[in-house]
Amino acid sequence: MKHMLYAPPVDDPVEKMAPLDGPLDRVLWALRRAEMSMQALKEQRLRPLGLAPAHYSLMLAVRVDPGLTGAELARRLGVTPQAVASLVGKLEKRGHLRRRAHPRHRHIQELYLTGSGEEELVAADAVIASLEHKVVQALGVTDARQLKNLLHQVADVMQETPAADGSGVRSGTAAPDRSAR
Repeated sequence: MKHMLYAPPVDDPVEKMAPLDGPLDRVLWALRRAEMSMQALKEQRLRPLGLAPAHYSLMLAVRVDPGLTGAELARRLGVTPQAVASLVGKLEKRGHLRRRAHPRHRHIQELYLTGSGEEELVAADAVIASLEHKVVQALGVTDARQLKNLLHQVADVMQETPAADGSGVRSGTAAPDRSAR
């Protein structure tokens, strides 16, 4: 027997606004599909540089906010501290990152890009900017700007959504504030 997927109540205002044909016609599925397409293309285009999208994201976060700790990066990137430690280790081994002890808390390590890290980030950012350009070219400047604003609204709504256990706002997955972009 086939299980029924969620069907909103007949009087649901969202359903009246935009009736959906099925689960693959949902906004969240469209977001996921776009994200998977972008991720695959970023992986393909960054590979010749010896980078993964996660390396780019980490280096960009450190460039925007030098001195971040591993724990801060994990929260900012929405990944585990172990994943950050692995990424940092690889980038440090390649000479793109350096650690420095926190001025007051010597056991905490702050992260900074090195000169080669800056160069690598510039090259990677050119790749990402070319993908961004492709999207803007396809949508037009006005629609691309509107899409970006709508996606920020979606992120804000999701950040305000309580955890499944009702314990309040989800923690540990906060995206950087829009003002930092």
